[in-house]
Amino acid sequence: MNAPYLLPAMLALAVGTYALRWTGPAMRHRLRLSPRAIHLLDTGALILLAALVATATLPTGSGHLGIALPAGVGVGGVLAWRRAPLLVTVLAAATTTAALRLLGVH
Repeated sequence: MNAPYLLPAMLALAVGTYALRWTGPAMRHRLRLSPRAIHLLDTGALILLAALVATATLPTGSGHLGIALPAGVGVGGVLAWRRAPLLVTVLAAATTTAALRLLGVH
């Protein structure tokens, strides 16, 4: 990319991102969704989260799937299901994975 165009492109992306993020709260009381649309959006968010967990847990290049990472994700999943705070969930999952790897379980 040509250097003179880099700064304006970055500024345009920053303004566009801010505007897009601002429209959600700004339009919250002006736009009414049907109960079915709300249900579909909730289901879509759940499916997206499950896909993110699956791609983060499964091996990408080595083909070796140890037990430490799935165990950490499992602990995080159980805590999320039990509605634990997000910080507790993330820290417990990371601690589980790190502890198992520290003990030599990969």
